[in-house]
Amino acid sequence: MTVIDMNSDVGESFGNWSMGDDAAIFRSVSSANVACGFHAGDPGVMAQTCRDAVAAGVTVGAHVAYRDLAGFGRRFMDCSPQELADDVLYQMGALQAMARSAGTEIKYVKPHGALYNTIVHHEVHAQAVVDAVKAFGGDLPLLLLPGSVALRKAEHAGLRGVAEAFADRGYTPEGTLVSRREEGAVLHDPAEVTERMIRLAEDGTLSAVDGSTVRIRAESICVHGDTPGSAAMAAEVRAGLERAGVQVRSFV
Repeated sequence: MTVIDMNSDVGESFGNWSMGDDAAIFRSVSSANVACGFHAGDPGVMAQTCRDAVAAGVTVGAHVAYRDLAGFGRRFMDCSPQELADDVLYQMGALQAMARSAGTEIKYVKPHGALYNTIVHHEVHAQAVVDAVKAFGGDLPLLLLPGSVALRKAEHAGLRGVAEAFADRGYTPEGTLVSRREEGAVLHDPAEVTERMIRLAEDGTLSAVDGSTVRIRAESICVHGDTPGSAAMAAEVRAGLERAGVQVRSFV
């Protein structure tokens, strides 16, 4: 049986500001990328999200970001490699404390937003992220874009690099994500998204925005928790995968 993970970005509320429907998302995904306070989330949100993930039987991962709370972590930060490594390590430590209080541990790391996209090509920041994960210990897997510099550096450092695909995002012919500033960046039709993810699980290909076929080697599928209708989309994607004989299970 084909097996694939489903992950989602969660815990992205902050204070009185709410983002996403994590409880509904947890009914469909197998892994939770929990915001660590630098792009979203606060101590109370982080702790409650970990408790809810444990109750739902969902694996907890650290969703680390540039220190950009005002910009939701979607802006490049020209920080030094040491500053970035320290920031990532700090975030991992904070979430680990909350995870342990909930009876679990962080099991993997996934960069967020601009950091995720930057380390597809940025050698220095990619190495800083890898260095932080190594410094944390435990050799946690890194969830990254296929073909990224960070994926190569993670594997060179003896870490497991886990490649993922995005259910609700458009792809360029080169296999990278279409910029959110461009048309076709975000997909909204659950039926279309489900069909794409079944195709991905079965033969490892997707259609790019220009109609060409791109090959995506992925062990996990991300459904963003902050897009409208994301919970319903995640449920439909999971149901479609299971109807097609694909088992949804955490990669760790």
